[in-house]
Amino acid sequence: MNLDNITHSNFPFNHWQFSQCLDDNALNEISFSKIPSGDRAYDGTRAADHTGKGLDGKLRLFITKNNSINFPYLTKLIKSLQSSTIADKISKVINKDLSKSYVRLEIIGDKKGFWLKPHKDISEKLMTMMIWANPYNESSNLGTDLYDKNFKLVKTLEYVHNSGYFFSSGEDTWHGLELKEIKKERRCIQINYVSFETDWPVENTN
Repeated sequence: MNLDNITHSNFPFNHWQFSQCLDDNALNEISFSKIPSGDRAYDGTRAADHTGKGLDGKLRLFITKNNSINFPYLTKLIKSLQSSTIADKISKVINKDLSKSYVRLEIIGDKKGFWLKPHKDISEKLMTMMIWANPYNESSNLGTDLYDKNFKLVKTLEYVHNSGYFFSSGEDTWHGLELKEIKKERRCIQINYVSFETDWPVENTN
């Protein structure tokens, strides 16, 4: 992962953008990996939690030790994020200790009808990062929408191939995705450093 060219913004909350994030092999895995299909509820949450059953959560594609053989390049990315070198670098940027955290990576393919209500990430998500892949030449306005404390849309982080952003959860980090036209698919990965256990712990150097 290329973290050499990071741009910081504090409007409407602290976030960092970067470009030329990944190599072509990793981008191809994001763009063309098969994501579980099925009827989706699209209730403004990614897991359709408003139904009380989390229906769409069963259709999410997280990379685990069990399926990692199918995603060699994204697994390589996960392992780099597990390294104390990368974790420490991101820790210093977001001013949050990631040394005892775990990495979680999800491949996402949002289709027509998907939207996300303005929300703040749970505190267990110590860092949220999105990296875009745009194999279908979708509109750049399909990036993440940022809101002020009154839930007014004030900024859109553009959906541009091989670019991304990250931020740390906080009291003012309202973000989402307005209902917009998705012609075919909005592909990306979501990377989190989390406080709960996954298959991918950050390297312990002690």
